[in-house]
Amino acid sequence: MDQLQIFLHALLGQTGVVHFSAGNLVMILVGAIMIYLAISKHYEPLLLIGIGFSCIVANVPGPPDVPGGQAISALLYVIKDGGLFHYAYEGVAKLIIPPLIFLGVGAMTDFGPMIANPKLVLLGAGAHLGIFVALILAKLLGFSLAEAGAIGIIGGADGPMAIFVTMKLAPHLLGPVSVAAYSYMALMPMIQPPVMRLLTTKAERQISMADARKVTKLEKIAFPVVIAIIVNLFFPPVAPLITMLMFGNLLKEVGVTDRLAKTAAGGLMNVIILVLTVAIGSTMAADKFLTLQTLEIVALGLVAFMFGTGSGVVTARIMNLFLKVKINPLIGSAGIASVPIAARVSHIVAHEENPKNFLIYHAMGPNLAGVFGTAISGGIMLALIGVV
Repeated sequence: MDQLQIFLHALLGQTGVVHFSAGNLVMILVGAIMIYLAISKHYEPLLLIGIGFSCIVANVPGPPDVPGGQAISALLYVIKDGGLFHYAYEGVAKLIIPPLIFLGVGAMTDFGPMIANPKLVLLGAGAHLGIFVALILAKLLGFSLAEAGAIGIIGGADGPMAIFVTMKLAPHLLGPVSVAAYSYMALMPMIQPPVMRLLTTKAERQISMADARKVTKLEKIAFPVVIAIIVNLFFPPVAPLITMLMFGNLLKEVGVTDRLAKTAAGGLMNVIILVLTVAIGSTMAADKFLTLQTLEIVALGLVAFMFGTGSGVVTARIMNLFLKVKINPLIGSAGIASVPIAARVSHIVAHEENPKNFLIYHAMGPNLAGVFGTAISGGIMLALIGVV
């Protein structure tokens, strides 16, 4: 019997069972909740399914890692030793994936709503207060200025930009920052509506907006070229991302590169999303993720999203003081950069108040402006903090 016990103990020692911890269980539940929300609530399934699954696998311990003296999951072991997951993560860490995401986003985006109503660009600026609120709070909590900048950029609701700025300022925070950014983007339908309703009256939420003017083909073709020149001249720290965004949009608008535009927006984008979600989810191992620092970053990210949503709505209400034709202040919440999630949330909340209200086109204006707002905010951080 003693020999059998010794044998079984030795056998279990070669598996991950004896190394399973309460922290692993917590993170597995987190991953399962992500998958549940993606399936049952349709909260950005393209993001949450991959992140949630990889989070689960990353928290299933494997056999002891002899060189390091501790048990890690098979997924993380592959990351350490090379292979698919290693290069998936390297694609994010070396800033290859973020520009390619922007290429795909540009190829599927119509900037017409922003071009048609330029004043709505102000909402893309007004909705970024959360970035700087989170930055200040992070500094007060003891984070360095560079770390605080990386945490603050979560409030821009732009995953690739958050990754880009974090790798420039505080690469050791890439895991928690990217997880917070993409998780909150997916959970916007839960986070934003309470803030939007709190800061508006029922009458304001029912405001209908007239159709915007028709944008010409020439305007749509000239726009990405002009913006690319401006960004490369005045905001070089973030030029790689915005340049690829504009290139993708140019492919879409010129009308003679449909194959390339469809590839960038379709097949290539799908591959990049698969790689990105696996890379992000694989960083969520309990021993690295369940720390006070990570919890602070996640909490600050939520604060940033809420302040960004609120500041966008308040900016729209301030604009209405000077406008003869009022805008629905709910579109101000779309000024954060998550395209098209934030615009969709603005439309849904307005449609619930007034079934005849269709704000999606109008909300896309500030939503697209928010991409540039986040880029400018990130560029300012990189320039002022001195890491370019």
